[in-house]
Amino acid sequence: MTDPLDFSAKTVLVIGGSSGIGNGIAHGFRARGATVHVTGTRPDEGDYLEAEDSDFTGLTYHQLDVTNRDAVKHLPDVTGEPDVLVLSQGIVRYGRQEFEREGWDDVIGVNLNSIADCARAFHSGLADKDGALIIVSSVAGFGAAMGNPAYAASKAGAVSMVKSLGEAWARDGIRVNGIAPGFVPTKMTAAITEHSERREGALKSIPLRRMGTPDDMAGAALFLASPLSSYMTGQTLIVDGGLTLS
Repeated sequence: MTDPLDFSAKTVLVIGGSSGIGNGIAHGFRARGATVHVTGTRPDEGDYLEAEDSDFTGLTYHQLDVTNRDAVKHLPDVTGEPDVLVLSQGIVRYGRQEFEREGWDDVIGVNLNSIADCARAFHSGLADKDGALIIVSSVAGFGAAMGNPAYAASKAGAVSMVKSLGEAWARDGIRVNGIAPGFVPTKMTAAITEHSERREGALKSIPLRRMGTPDDMAGAALFLASPLSSYMTGQTLIVDGGLTLS
């Protein structure tokens, strides 16, 4: 019997796969045999190894600034066309910066506009391969984020985009689904996860009483890219330990 989670004949590209959740997802596919490419904003992977908890073992790294829309447009010429495209890029601006135009534009540009740009750039290649597109959003897309209106709006937009592209691109043979993580300790959530009181408060709100991990998100991504989810499109899986249940 064929293993539905065997990706040894597949190529996977994880935008934002240089660190955090994206890096975990990249290694999830690598462990299942896939050829995996990742992107990050720094010149090479060595810059991440010095500053962050990143692992590039078995991964092929490409520098990409997703706000450079021409670079995104021509990315398939650099990476080739993947069977699975995971869009895991994202930023947040704290200290009420998102209430100002510059902060708002920065966050919307990365978290929403670049998602559309990347999806557009790889549409024809994914169609040729009956591929899968996975968009990583956040549970913030399903509720309010008082101090981060752009982040919440962008993630809600990403959830909506999964629905719209899932419907529109089904006729092209592309399945589009998403993952909405809860609290996962990364550089983006450090304001909570590395602050003892905030962390304890967050844990009390999670029924499973633990933070998520990049491996948890990788499990969801493997499922969504595999034949196990062959009759799913337009859906965003909430992977949050029960955080949003009440």
